[in-house]
Amino acid sequence: MESSAICLLALDFDGVMTDNRVLVDQDGREAVWVHRGDGWGIARLREAGVSVVVISAETNPVVAARCRKLQIDSIQGCDDKLIALQLLARERNIDRESIAYVGNDANDLDCLKWVGLPIAVADAESEVRAVAKRITTRAGGWGAVREVADWILGAR
Repeated sequence: MESSAICLLALDFDGVMTDNRVLVDQDGREAVWVHRGDGWGIARLREAGVSVVVISAETNPVVAARCRKLQIDSIQGCDDKLIALQLLARERNIDRESIAYVGNDANDLDCLKWVGLPIAVADAESEVRAVAKRITTRAGGWGAVREVADWILGAR
């Protein structure tokens, strides 16, 4: 699959857009670290007409807040990420070969196996790296999404 054919980039959140750590304060509020370069890459993709969506197993205000800031869609509380991705693809009339998915853990495997361009972040679990067609040199939360954006935009 050529990166030039990608019209939808789907991202896991924890471990892809973050470094997979979470800070929990005494009131139970969560905060995560994100990479500003990832936001820049996403903005450039949007400008180029590539849709970006986050698909997360969790429902968390931090996911919603980050996606609002980046002006991208998010699907949260997904028990089955693949069904959510397939429904989105159908609604937007996007062929699976035109979708890239970036993941890091076992709950991303079904999506990675279904899309045209499965991508793992550098620090993804071994079973995720095994099914990926591309692996970033940067870890999740450390600019991996920016790297993916640069691949897609550079191929156009």
